[in-house]
Amino acid sequence: MPVETQDFHKNLKIEIDDEPYVVVDCQHVKPGKGVGYVKTEIKSLITGKTFQENFRSGETIETPRLDSKTMEYLYNEDDHYVFMDQESYEQVRVDESAVEEILELLKENMEVEILFYEGDPIQVELPTFVDLEIVEAPPGVKGDTAQGGTKRVTLETGKEVDVPLYLERGETIRIDTRTGEYVERV
Repeated sequence: MPVETQDFHKNLKIEIDDEPYVVVDCQHVKPGKGVGYVKTEIKSLITGKTFQENFRSGETIETPRLDSKTMEYLYNEDDHYVFMDQESYEQVRVDESAVEEILELLKENMEVEILFYEGDPIQVELPTFVDLEIVEAPPGVKGDTAQGGTKRVTLETGKEVDVPLYLERGETIRIDTRTGEYVERV
């Protein structure tokens, strides 16, 4: 299904030379002379490489045929991660490059969205919020509010985040996967 350059926006998925890309950033430019164009930063959904590309105004670009499936993360095996379709119990092995950006928030038995291109898994998307347990937390010192009343803790996945002083080891907190920051205690 083609899309015109004037409809480009962030997170739009496009296809160039039979490879799927996602628009990371775009800016519509209208110079004083000549034809307008769209200055974009695009990222390959297969290799993860990012580069700049300009498209003439009015140009038509194809969108890739992508399928999305909700799957459950099971375990890590060498440099692959194994996910299972909860309806068919089919297991899919995903290369580490497709999950490296989300590893610090991914835990076993978590439901995620997997994006497939021509039957191959190419991207794993976490839910907007994930609940993780605090495994290491320094004691909160009363009156220590020089840093806004926060301390750095380690979560069960190994990620470190800043949380309010009153949170302790063993408590579960909610993390926003878009920013990687603490949201609330669960």
